Amino acid sequence: MGNAKEGRDPRVQKWAPVCQAVALLLGPYAEVVLHDPDTDQVLEIWNPMTSRGPGDPSLLGELDELDPSAQDVFGPYEKLLADGRRLSSVSAVLRDAQDRPSAVLCINLDRTPLEQASAVLSAFGAPTVQRPRPLFEQDWSERIQHIIGGYVRETGRPVERMTRQDRLAILGRLDEARVFAVRRAAPVVAGALRVSRSTVYGLLAELRTPSAKD
Repeated sequence: MGNAKEGRDPRVQKWAPVCQAVALLLGPYAEVVLHDPDTDQVLEIWNPMTSRGPGDPSLLGELDELDPSAQDVFGPYEKLLADGRRLSSVSAVLRDAQDRPSAVLCINLDRTPLEQASAVLSAFGAPTVQRPRPLFEQDWSERIQHIIGGYVRETGRPVERMTRQDRLAILGRLDEARVFAVRRAAPVVAGALRVSRSTVYGLLAELRTPSAKD
C-alpha cells in the first residue's frame, strides 16, 4: 500500500486517511488513487494494481466533459486491466473551499473474487443427473418424501395449508408409484401429510372408488 508523505502535497495530507481507510476495508482487492485534475497526474496511490505511481499520467480527461448531472460522483463503470481482470470503478471530484476541483478520488475494485464466487455458486445450482431408478425404487420412504415435496414445490402450498383435493392428488401419485404396496407406508404418509392414519385410509378408499373422478 502506498504511503502519503506528509508535506509533499496538502491534498494528499488531507485525503490520505480517507484513502487509507477505503484501501484497508476493501484491500487487497481495491486500488485507491488520488489524482491532480490540473496536471492530470497521480498524486498518490494505495494498493496499486499496476506499475504506475505518483507523478505518472492520470489520463482522466477533461473534467468539463463529464456529465454535470452526476454531481461529482461517477460510476460504477467497468474497466479492464491488461491481464484480463475486470474492475468496477467509481470516481469522485473533491472540491476546495472555493468549490473548485481540487482532486479526483478513484476506487477500482477487482471483480475477480466476486466472479469466482459466482461461478462456484452457479456450479452448486447446476441441474443434477437423474437418480438411478433401481436405487430410488428400493427406498420407499424417500419416495414418499420426494413425491410430497415435489407437489409442494409445484403448487407453492405447504403441507399444513393443503386442501382435501391436494391430498387426493398426492395420494394418487403415491398410489401410482406403488408406495402403498408396502404395508408400513400409510403411517409414514400420514405423518408426512400431518393428518391421521384414518384420514389417509379414507382418502385412499375414495380415490380408488371408480366413481371418484373429481
